[in-house]
Amino acid sequence: MANMNLILVLIMFCPLLGSLCTGLLGRYLKIKGTNWITIGLMLIAFLLAGYSLYMFSVEQLPVVVVNFYQFVGIAQVNFNIGFLVDRLTLFMMVVVTFVSLLVHIYSMAYMQGDPGYTRFFSYISGFTFSMLALVMANNFLLLFFGWEAVGLFSYLLIGFWFEKESANYASLKAFIANRVGDLGFLLGIAVVLNYFGIIDYQTVFSQVPAFASMNMNNVGASGVNMLTLACLLLFLGAVGKSAQIPLHIWLEGSMEGPTPISALIHAATMVTAGVFMVARLSPMFEYSNMALSVVLVIGALTCFFMGLLGIVQNDIKRVIAYSTLSQLGYMMAAQGVSAYPLGMFHLMTHAAFKALLFLAAGSVIFAVHHEQDIRKMGGLIKKMPVTYVCMLIGALALSGVPPFAGFFSKDLIIEALGLSKLPGHELAYFLVVGGTLVTALYTFRMFFLVFHGKPRMDERTFQHIHESPAAIILPLILLAIPSLLAGAWFYAYSLHGFFGSSIQILPTHSAIALLAGSDANWWQFLRRHLLDLPCLLALLGIIMAYLFYVRWVSVPEFLAKKLSWFYRLLTRKYFIDGTYEVVFGGGARVLGMICYRIVDMFIIDRGIVTGMVHLAAKCGNFCRKLQTGLLYHYTLAMVLGLAIIMALIWLSA
Repeated sequence: MANMNLILVLIMFCPLLGSLCTGLLGRYLKIKGTNWITIGLMLIAFLLAGYSLYMFSVEQLPVVVVNFYQFVGIAQVNFNIGFLVDRLTLFMMVVVTFVSLLVHIYSMAYMQGDPGYTRFFSYISGFTFSMLALVMANNFLLLFFGWEAVGLFSYLLIGFWFEKESANYASLKAFIANRVGDLGFLLGIAVVLNYFGIIDYQTVFSQVPAFASMNMNNVGASGVNMLTLACLLLFLGAVGKSAQIPLHIWLEGSMEGPTPISALIHAATMVTAGVFMVARLSPMFEYSNMALSVVLVIGALTCFFMGLLGIVQNDIKRVIAYSTLSQLGYMMAAQGVSAYPLGMFHLMTHAAFKALLFLAAGSVIFAVHHEQDIRKMGGLIKKMPVTYVCMLIGALALSGVPPFAGFFSKDLIIEALGLSKLPGHELAYFLVVGGTLVTALYTFRMFFLVFHGKPRMDERTFQHIHESPAAIILPLILLAIPSLLAGAWFYAYSLHGFFGSSIQILPTHSAIALLAGSDANWWQFLRRHLLDLPCLLALLGIIMAYLFYVRWVSVPEFLAKKLSWFYRLLTRKYFIDGTYEVVFGGGARVLGMICYRIVDMFIIDRGIVTGMVHLAAKCGNFCRKLQTGLLYHYTLAMVLGLAIIMALIWLSA
């Protein structure tokens, strides 16, 4: 076990060491040194994570809980730094390190020649360390550290090209939106600490049944259930980090960062932190049906309505970004019906095909000289055959077409929603089923506009387009494999207790138990669902995309004119961003102007600073008039003063 503890420490600190070395010594290491250190250490972390997962799942090692040291002790509460490593943790560690390793390799070619090359690698290694700290934490303190560190590095990476005003705006938008959610997250931790008196996971989880019916009688007339309040506040943090409605506004802007960052943030790290957190805290959420229903409905709304926005996007990265929002909605909806293993299953398959799509989009952008508008592409199938095949695999997996990975994880979630009895599951089921049509439509709209049809760029640019170099193609191929096979491979594990005791589900929440008894293996599941509504809708979406954007190219423009109100609603993103800008942005500016005019200018400048100067001048002028230099004036003052003193003595007697 001591060796396992050392392995776990190495997994976490290899990325941190790579980040510090390249950040502090980048000017001496140069490009080759940066590549060897960061990629080498990330490879070590991935191999050790894979080995650890093997030992825990095959050799049946027990859960590892280690407290390394006490950070601080206050009022008999010890805030420790330590790890809780079980199958859920190791599952996330493998996903994070695998995607991060491929992004590191991909970045060698994509970021070649960028003046911030070493700084970029320092950031992405630090980002990976932060995510590992988040998933390996054994208490809410270290969880919050990793939570905030991920937010910090996302701010640095989104604004990596800081000379661009749009990148600075997007990074600040992401940072502020996440702080809103993180405030709720911090308050949720405070509620846990206040009522449980401790922040260690296992101790809190063991006490949850006893606290499940406790009310906070000082809040409201009839009291508020403490556990429900804690879960809702913690989920608010997940709404911000995993970009759920209404705090989804930052995710699109994160496309301002380099494409490898889009893959890293959107595939397996930052945006999935909220999904992981809900699964990790399943022993708490299970005892609050209200919290589960909120998670379910928010996830389903995000799934459908954010998917609709992907249909009207013309930036290739933003189309994929809105697909991330939609797929995160599927994951959250699964968590809301207590199908936590299915949410994690979709997290894993999504990590593969979403990273594949982003890196394939980066390959296209790299080839067409950093053009991102899909209306200015077309006909690339002959120029980039490997990228074409890889993106096709990613698009089919995202759309949920059998037998690709997304089909199994997505259809399992849809069926779990149909079997649930929680309030709101009917609405959620309708929205996620509709999301399958929307997903296929916007995904293959992008795919057909990029690779099919006539080239829509000038002839000279088209002639110079060629397949991307090996450092870009290799990660695409490695990601295409799990995008094709991971669904069938992990199907049985997701239904039959792969996560063991790391996820707790009450017997009353029976959706996943019913699913486990319905099909013996993935092949039976595929045959039973091959002609089900979600699969048919996905195929219909692909056909519609082909007809509208390859054959009848005038139809979309016609529909946009006929349904101009709906098209405007989508292009304005439901007016949510504009409302935030007017209410919060405009309100902050008005408040700032009021503070400037009244507090700064009137009270401080004119009242305190200038006022004190004028008061001193007037006092000086008055005192100066008393100093006349005439003897009889001074004699009169002395006589009057003596008379006043004698009068006071007489009165006091």
